[in-house]
Amino acid sequence: MTTVAVDLPGSPYAVSVGSGLLARSSDLLPEPLRRRRCGVIADTTVAALHGDAVLAGLRSSVQSAELITFPAGEGSKCMAVASALCERLAMAGIDRSGFIAALGGGVAGDLAGFVAAIHYRGIPVVQFPTTIVAQVDSSVGGKTGVNSPAGKNLIGAFHHPSAVIADTDTLATLPPREYHAGFAEIIKHAAIRSPALLERLTSDPPIDLPGLIAENVRIKADIVAADPEERSGLRALLNFGHTIGHAIEAAAGYGRYLHGEAISLGLVAALRLSVAKAGLSATDAARVMRLLELHGLPTRLADDVSADGILDLVANDKKFEEGAVRFVLLRAPGEAYVSREVLTTEIREEIERLRLSAPELA
Repeated sequence: MTTVAVDLPGSPYAVSVGSGLLARSSDLLPEPLRRRRCGVIADTTVAALHGDAVLAGLRSSVQSAELITFPAGEGSKCMAVASALCERLAMAGIDRSGFIAALGGGVAGDLAGFVAAIHYRGIPVVQFPTTIVAQVDSSVGGKTGVNSPAGKNLIGAFHHPSAVIADTDTLATLPPREYHAGFAEIIKHAAIRSPALLERLTSDPPIDLPGLIAENVRIKADIVAADPEERSGLRALLNFGHTIGHAIEAAAGYGRYLHGEAISLGLVAALRLSVAKAGLSATDAARVMRLLELHGLPTRLADDVSADGILDLVANDKKFEEGAVRFVLLRAPGEAYVSREVLTTEIREEIERLRLSAPELA
């Protein structure tokens, strides 16, 4: 097991990464949460796969643990389901003296984390991520939320977990498509923060998956600790590829593109804009794109996804402020920055270029 500290001012927590951790949940649970009531929130698919293991792992250290499920899919990430989960928690006697265990991928982590932020005005949450996206990205950092008709994650709160327990054995249950989609966030971390990791991913596909996940957690933990609520601008670097990616995910209809697949398309557009506006070399951009292709991630946008629909969602995104898009660009691997010089006309051009089967980089 590897433990990564997230040195959050005032409320640090640990991310545990390794094999067999669900069975060791009681050992890894922070002392202040022991002997409390716990609501384990998971979608129906993940509950069937891992629910019993989490309940068994927790039982020796908590007063009680109850599994509370919701329908699988991005469509459940909404206020109606959040409200229903709060009601279920109250019926189970899980009040401000209890805590939530968020079991699953990004949807479960964001949704259950948001429920923890609002239930009785906020109760602790422990994240149990079961996908690559969740283990390397969404479970760490305290961003929680649900979607609205105007866009992805527009209703939410910062609510940092008390602990993250990432059992890498759960990744063996992922469908291949979901498994490879997670590498979009790994590739993003390497591009913005770690040229050495980018080089290793390019030259030798990693075999040590727990080690790779722990390394990515360290990258995110360092950024989150330095900018917990995205005030200095450093944390915004994690949005590389997400401005257009989130909009594509919503405009295409949730579920058509997995999160990592939509982010892959956003990364392609961001790389091209980085070549045109930030001086990124076409060679480095092509190297990142090849990694996306290595994992079967899309680099071409379907013809029937509306550019106008994508642009409307970009305008409503959290990264759009005072009429300007805060767009993350890359000068070189490891040298990301936030630009306000990317025009909506340029974003439209890149969206249209995503439809080309073999587009030029510059």
